[in-house]
Amino acid sequence: MEGPRDAGLLGSLLLPARRVFEGTFGLEPRIAVSAPGRVNLIGEHTDYNRGFVLPMALQMSTVMVGSPREDKIISIVTTSEEADEPKKVQFPVPEEGVTLNPGKPHWANYVKGVVQHYKADPLPGFNAVISSNVPLGGGLSSSASLEVAMYTFLQQLCPDDGDPVAKALVCQKAEHTFAMMPCGIMDQFISVMGKEGHALLIDCRSLETRLVPLADPNVVVLITNSNVRHTLTGSEYPTRRHQCEEAAKVLGKPSLREATLADLEKAKVHLSEEVYRRAKHVIGEIERTVRAVEVLQSMDYRRFGQLMVESHNSLRDDYEVSCPELDELVSAAMEVPEVYGSRMTGGGFGGCTVTLLESGAAEKVVKHIKEKYSGTPTFYFSKPSDGAKVHHLP
Repeated sequence: MEGPRDAGLLGSLLLPARRVFEGTFGLEPRIAVSAPGRVNLIGEHTDYNRGFVLPMALQMSTVMVGSPREDKIISIVTTSEEADEPKKVQFPVPEEGVTLNPGKPHWANYVKGVVQHYKADPLPGFNAVISSNVPLGGGLSSSASLEVAMYTFLQQLCPDDGDPVAKALVCQKAEHTFAMMPCGIMDQFISVMGKEGHALLIDCRSLETRLVPLADPNVVVLITNSNVRHTLTGSEYPTRRHQCEEAAKVLGKPSLREATLADLEKAKVHLSEEVYRRAKHVIGEIERTVRAVEVLQSMDYRRFGQLMVESHNSLRDDYEVSCPELDELVSAAMEVPEVYGSRMTGGGFGGCTVTLLESGAAEKVVKHIKEKYSGTPTFYFSKPSDGAKVHHLP
């Protein structure tokens, strides 16, 4: 069954990708898949601490179109202008004695990682074209979107057992081993398991998920891209992760998920000021996320919004992953009475904010943020969308 996202995808991504495929490879594609980006409503930097997160899948996606080929060669083209050169790569199907390794171009590492770790075989060679409207570097998980699209494509060539958790974990492993980013499991899980009209509560310790309704037509989610990317992101993310592990070790816990703020206060003298604040954010954020699900289910959007702002302040002050541009966007959004809440989303140091507001005030909020923000923002409205899909090309 094809829904609203499919109609938009067909016009904006699938059909142009098909034309590129036909122009490049001289034949029609037989397979078309998509996987969405995501925005995290609350629960930031808690996933690699085995905590809770509450993302939703976006109506922005990465699509792949392609066909199998007779030899054991994989040939992939990206249409993304932001991707590094070359835009076309070729490599062999991994098999005994043939292992793929990361390298240049960087965008191909996400694809190679999924191919290398895909369990089902025998995998044939194939030609494919990738196209995406998930902004790169915006904190909306363009990388997981690409990984999950690649895995979904491989499932059409050589079906696996269909386990969605295993699928998300392979995509995460690809990011760890080929993109060298020690991400948590949130991005891949929501890209695989998103459901229209729902956010998804993910327990990053048990890997259990719970759908949380978010289909009220009177509220809307606004994503505002600051259009700044600070170079700190790559080095600071692993540093934060190590600081959290250090705090958990001092507290005698397997992870910060098992710790309380009372535990942290008792151990404060044994922690540096910086590590203490990192742990304070994570433990508080896990508690905030649990409360946020309760108030969202009772449609108490005002309280949910307050928790979003508390989350942002903690990310700014204790975790120190915000930046002046994100703070400016949140501050501007919160000046409009019809806004329930706003916060930075994603890894930080640039990227996007997420704002929950009354749907009737959408234009007013965009206008106000534009007037107040010193940079040039980009705005996206999105409803919670489905996860990865297979499409029928007309």
